[in-house]
Amino acid sequence: MSNQELVDAVSHTSGDEFYSPMPKGYKPGKTKYVVVTGSVMSGIGKGIFSSSLGKLLVDRGLKVTPIKLEAYLNVDSGTLNPFRHGEVFVLDDGMETDMDLGSYERFLDQNLTHKSFVTSGKLYQTIIEKERRGEYLGRDVQFIPHVTGETKKILRDLAVDSGANVILVEIGGTVGDYENLFALESIRQLKYEEGEHNVCVVNLTYILEPSSLGEFKSKAAQLGIKRLIELGIQPDVVGCRSHHMVPQSIREKISIYTNVPLSKVIGIPDVSDIYRVPSFLRGQNVDEVVLECLGLNKKFRVNGSKKLEEWTKKNSVTSTKSITVGIAGKYTGISDTYISILKALEHCSAAVNARVHVKWIDTAEIEKGTLSVKDAFKDISGLIVPGGFGARGVEGKMACIRFARENNIPFLGLCYGMQLAVIDFARHVCGLKDAHTTEISPKTANPLICILPEQEEMEGLGGTLRLGGFELLVQKGTLAGRLYGSTKIRERFRHRFNVNPSYLELLESKGMVFSGRAPQKRIMQIMELPSRKFFLGTQFHPEFTSRPLKPNPLFLGFVKSCLP
Repeated sequence: MSNQELVDAVSHTSGDEFYSPMPKGYKPGKTKYVVVTGSVMSGIGKGIFSSSLGKLLVDRGLKVTPIKLEAYLNVDSGTLNPFRHGEVFVLDDGMETDMDLGSYERFLDQNLTHKSFVTSGKLYQTIIEKERRGEYLGRDVQFIPHVTGETKKILRDLAVDSGANVILVEIGGTVGDYENLFALESIRQLKYEEGEHNVCVVNLTYILEPSSLGEFKSKAAQLGIKRLIELGIQPDVVGCRSHHMVPQSIREKISIYTNVPLSKVIGIPDVSDIYRVPSFLRGQNVDEVVLECLGLNKKFRVNGSKKLEEWTKKNSVTSTKSITVGIAGKYTGISDTYISILKALEHCSAAVNARVHVKWIDTAEIEKGTLSVKDAFKDISGLIVPGGFGARGVEGKMACIRFARENNIPFLGLCYGMQLAVIDFARHVCGLKDAHTTEISPKTANPLICILPEQEEMEGLGGTLRLGGFELLVQKGTLAGRLYGSTKIRERFRHRFNVNPSYLELLESKGMVFSGRAPQKRIMQIMELPSRKFFLGTQFHPEFTSRPLKPNPLFLGFVKSCLP
């Protein structure tokens, strides 16, 4: 049976046991798939590996579109606690995703859409809606073939819509989790249906190196890959993640235990700089091995290695100069919470050739009195107050903002950070001692920050924020205007509250300038104090649009103002 005959067979929706709907115009073999799974444990770097592999394939002239199949039942990442799952990354179309999508966008320099992020919750929601409409023609809806059929359709829809040569699929979670079985079974079927040389499965596993033993142990990795094989998926490539480079003897053990040729069992130790990962993987022949699996190694033999070398070099810092920036927030226990901010600072670090170190300031400790504001500001050159929600740590944040304002220390406020800067200014410059946000104090006499008018009728939390990319107007001659070099820009938002227009006249009379506004609305998007060296806040999240070699202008201006 040919691939096309198989496609015709599995496309039926009734009368047989197949259910694998095909998008109009889809041709098996036209689009290749690279699937990245993880075994042994989570947090081994599937996102960075996938992003780096994608960059290598793009460097060879392929068009690559990534997608993540996430295991949890949430419809999106919007309501996830940052302590538990890291940063919520917002795409331009408003989709709230996990931080791996941020890695894809930064490494591939692409604006992705909601089609590149699918949770099991979103998938099941789609299936239930179809069932209620009777689209399964009276069939009893089952895991196989309906859940897997809808999953494969998502991948094939993306292939048709994107026109990509390669769809790069990252499977969230770890092999052995119940939650991601829908994705793994779908990949097993996809590999069967698409045929030879059209799907390459890469398993990223972890090789333990117990300090008490002083040697590598591969048994956990062997059993993890064995579990993948038991699910019917034979990996084509195995990446051995470890702290140090694994010896050939370990690779040989993995090879003979998993039926993966030794040349396709690749050592991937920790690399100090993530921007060196793509060039390191190329040195390990990873992209060549993947292209060989896909039957593309001859067609895309010539690569742009010089271009990649230049990209890697420009993302490196060679100078010994350094500054320290304070980040004042309540999620300071885990850096993944503010990962896009850290990456934006890295982009600036390379641009100014000076290392930007971060000092975490726990504003809850300032509120409790266990940390003084003065001590918090020791040895820092500037302050960032990131976005957030809720009351915890708010007064501590405003204490830090006030200290930066009164001592002319460069300040960048992001979303909630801007709102709190406006409240602090109203309290201590405008004399409105009880100024507050209605998010925390609904009955405050001076609601400097209030709910957006268009969202007053919304209930619940999920999907009720103002999300995604929007255009805004920037006032010429202001700090923001100079940094952007344009009077019309586009940035990404994730907020529900806004500066109350009733107080604009008072705030501006005391020296505050609102240099960025929504078109045709009295919605303030950028705030600044011209009397200070650098004091600027945004209602949006400029960190989401910062890229390697293309740092966001506001972050770059902030970092430059921190340099001695």
